[in-house]
Amino acid sequence: MTVAATASPSPATADGQAAWEAVIGLETHVQLGTDSKIFTAASTAFGDDPNTHVDPVVFGLPGTLPVLNAKVLEFAVKAALALNLKIAAHSKFDRKQYFYPDLPKNYQISQYDEPIAEEGWIEVEVAEKGKETYL
Repeated sequence: MTVAATASPSPATADGQAAWEAVIGLETHVQLGTDSKIFTAASTAFGDDPNTHVDPVVFGLPGTLPVLNAKVLEFAVKAALALNLKIAAHSKFDRKQYFYPDLPKNYQISQYDEPIAEEGWIEVEVAEKGKETYL
């Protein structure tokens, strides 16, 4: 899990000093219970010899195209609904293209400007404060 924190100035306080608000974001990775990987039919079986669950898409060979695993999309929408996100009518994936020491094809597939879902919230029970909503 990656934790990112930033601070941004808020409107000035009564004494003219800028107030700061801490904004903390979490990037969480999960392993889904699917039989194949997110963009290929290659197996997700655990415990086999290294490099046995690969195919031309995993290697990023010329002429190969990724195909989204429908079960992964289903899990993404279920998670989004549980977190009160707005499900997009249209979504797209992008290539994050730069050198990865452990990834010879030199790109990852990610989402930037048109994600599957966004703008969610979650309610958390905080001791002595009751329920608080986090966006």
